Amino acid sequence: QVQLVESGGGLVQAGGSLRLSCAPSGSIFSVGTMVWYRQVSGQQRDLVATITSGGSTNYAAAVKGRFTISRDNANNTMYLQMNSLKPEDTAVYYCKTNSAGRMYWGRGTQVPVSS
Repeated sequence: QVQLVESGGGLVQAGGSLRLSCAPSGSIFSVGTMVWYRQVSGQQRDLVATITSGGSTNYAAAVKGRFTISRDNANNTMYLQMNSLKPEDTAVYYCKTNSAGRMYWGRGTQVPVSS
């Protein structure tokens, strides 16, 4: 069963940077919009950024100007460059996409930001 796999999370100090990656564990085709979400324990999962197959991007207000989403269509891989991290960015980060009418989620990668 193909799923998305996030990587690149880990403990970082406030003001630091991390780059998250999201890639499928197997072959998927005609991948549509790819999305990063984040979730703090006990709270709802919030949208962070989206990128269409054509490269159009959208960001949550809380991360605009600090985070950059990108993708490699040849490998169906997505990235999230996170700069100027703040303690309030601490969360589990998830990726999601759809392919041939099916939705795919990753299991998440933890990003703790220390003050």
